[in-house]
Amino acid sequence: MAARPTLLLLQYDGGSFAGWQRQPSARTVQGVVEDILARLLEKRTPVIGSGRTDAGVHALEQVAAFTFDNPIPLLNLRRAVNRLLPPAIRVLSAEEFPPEFHPRFDAKAKTYEYRIVRGEVCSPFEWPYAHHYPYPLQEDRMVLLARVFEGEHDFTAFAAADERDAEGKSKVRCVFGSTLETSGGRMTYRIRGSGFLKHMVRNIVGTLIEAGKGNVEDPSSLPPRCGPTAPAKGLFLVNVEY
Repeated sequence: MAARPTLLLLQYDGGSFAGWQRQPSARTVQGVVEDILARLLEKRTPVIGSGRTDAGVHALEQVAAFTFDNPIPLLNLRRAVNRLLPPAIRVLSAEEFPPEFHPRFDAKAKTYEYRIVRGEVCSPFEWPYAHHYPYPLQEDRMVLLARVFEGEHDFTAFAAADERDAEGKSKVRCVFGSTLETSGGRMTYRIRGSGFLKHMVRNIVGTLIEAGKGNVEDPSSLPPRCGPTAPAKGLFLVNVEY
């Protein structure tokens, strides 16, 4: 049977995983998915994701692709994979895609969302999925600074050290939208861009909080340095566009 390029749409709670990318001595989303597929297809099959999410980061829609030559219908494959996966990972859909498609290199935009709970008390049902920050903040300064990240910028100052740094690739990224909204004791930061560097979104959120604390002198321009990295648990990969 001819090889069947297959696209998976995945959703996962990243709290119990060391990120997306397979690691030899850690439990990761990619590693778990590949292990389950190997059991079903009786063959080790590499799964390529649209990008890496860090340890503790969640995904509402992660795109991943693999190729296999088993005659099992894709609907049955999705059901079988979900039966074997831990509840923290779900396959939302499985479909065939053109052989030349690449989930990472063909991505046109990604959207991330970061959630902050502002009330004195954070519900235990929200705690695993939001950063609880009940302290005073000048929210208008944060909203103003969020917009400044839109456009094309060198985000070197907002990136964590990465093993890919040795490749010397540019850290210029284009941000199509960057907004901070406040409602009902919660803040939601949403950013849509061409691509993101390691810890970039969490570092931006940390910088927005510093602006809210009054530690960024001019919130109408990019600060010379970034603030502390915000906790991973508040960050969600919302979707990937092609």
